[in-house]
Amino acid sequence: MKARAIFLDRDGVINVNRPDHVKSWDEFVFLPYALTALRKLAARDFRVIVTTNQAAIARGLVAEETVRAIHAQMIAQVEHAGGRIDAVYFCPHHPDDKCGCRKPQPGLFAQAARDFKIDLARSFVVGDAFSDVAAALAIGAQPILVMTGRGREQHAEMIANNHTGHPIADDLLGAVEWILREENRD
Repeated sequence: MKARAIFLDRDGVINVNRPDHVKSWDEFVFLPYALTALRKLAARDFRVIVTTNQAAIARGLVAEETVRAIHAQMIAQVEHAGGRIDAVYFCPHHPDDKCGCRKPQPGLFAQAARDFKIDLARSFVVGDAFSDVAAALAIGAQPILVMTGRGREQHAEMIANNHTGHPIADDLLGAVEWILREENRD
C-alpha cells in the first residue's frame, strides 16, 4: 500500500512569514504550537513533507545553499522537539518563470510522491495561501487552510472569489488535530 502524506507549506504554517523573506536561521521563528503539531505527527502513519516556494533565491536575496542550511536546521530543531519532517521540497524559481514546481503547480508534490511512493489522493496539504489549496485540489489531496501567515487575508479573498468549502484551522496544530479526528472516523 502506498504511503500517505501531510504536505506542509513552510512560511506562515511552520514559521513566521516574513515580508522580506527568511534569509538566515536567525530570521527563522517557529510559530506557536508548530513544534507541538509536528510532535503529534511523529508517531503517526504519515510522511511529513514540507513543500515551499522560495523565490528569494531567484531574486538574489538568499543563496540556495543557505536555504538548504535553514531547512537542515529546521529539521534538526523539529527532531530535537520530538517531531519529524521526512523531506523538504522547494521551488527556487521566480514567480514569472512559469516552472512546473512553483505552487500551485504540482511538481513538488509529484516528485515527493515518486520519492516516497505516496498516494496523493489519501494525503493532505496544509497551507496559508490559496496556492496551497489550489495545489491540493490539483493533485487530488485534501486542502486545509490555516489562519496563520497570510491565511486570514487569503481566506477573505477565497470567499470573495467563491472558493469555499475547504477545512480551515487556526494554525498547524488545529490542522493536525482536524486530520487526526478525520483519521479516527475511518
